[in-house]
Order: sequence, then structure tokens, then C-alpha cells
Amino acid sequence: MKIFGCFLLFATVAFAQSATAPEMTPAEKQFQESLADVTLVGYFTSGDKAELKEDRYVIERVSKVKDDLWKFEARIQYNKQDMKVAMPLPVKWAGDTPVISLTNFTVPGMGSYTARVVIYDGAYAGTWGDAKHGGKLFGKIVKNAAAAPQ
Repeated sequence: MKIFGCFLLFATVAFAQSATAPEMTPAEKQFQESLADVTLVGYFTSGDKAELKEDRYVIERVSKVKDDLWKFEARIQYNKQDMKVAMPLPVKWAGDTPVISLTNFTVPGMGSYTARVVIYDGAYAGTWGDAKHGGKLFGKIVKNAAAAPQ
């Protein structure tokens, strides 16, 4: 199962951002810029097994909705499907470091998940878990290549 994809599937219904964009700190602006048109390329583990499984997630953009809530606009490629989604995810701050922070976050039809994913200096790393499984995840954040002109 694609672990970070679970984070992005937590809400499958797009939600509207208010007409007035909330104010952002310099760290929040940097976070938004660092996740614009990128792919998270990395690995995850399951349980105590050392085996690494490849992971890949395309993020088109993130934007602050309010306080610690951010809208992630992404493409999810899972189970032979490719869909665009926009969903709210809580992001907490450890100083200047953003942490996607989920605690028993319910995904309709999939269960509840807990995760902490740190985003820093072109990389991500963290832990994930649900009622039956858990593990680690890590990788790099790669800027997507510009589309060829038509």
C-alpha cells in the first residue's frame, strides 16, 4: 500500500479555500514554495521488516487554509487509478520545520491513521500507522520537469 498516498486520500472531497488568503510567516511561505509542482520520491517500511518499498507522490501545490490546516492538491496514482484530489491536512510547526501531523485521522472506507512526516531541506521522513500496520517513510522532494510546449 502506498503509505503517503493514504495521507493524501484522507479527504477525497475538495474543499474551498476562503476568498481571503490567510497571512503566512516566512517559514510557511517557504513550505508552500517547496511543495509547488514536486514529486516525493522515496521508500517506506512495514512493521519491523527492513525491506524498503518504493513510494512516489505528485504534489501540484499546497496552500494555507487557516491556522494549522493546509490544502494539498495532488495526483494520486494507486490501484491502477490516476486521480486529482484536493484535501485538508493538518501541518504543525516545530520551530521552522513543518510536520504533517495526523492522529487517528479517519479515512472513510479505509480506517484511521496516525502519522508524523517532517518536511525539511528537500527531504521528508516520518512514521505512519493504522490499527494493524505501521512503519517508517523517507525520501527526497524533486521539482517536476516543465511540460513540453504544445
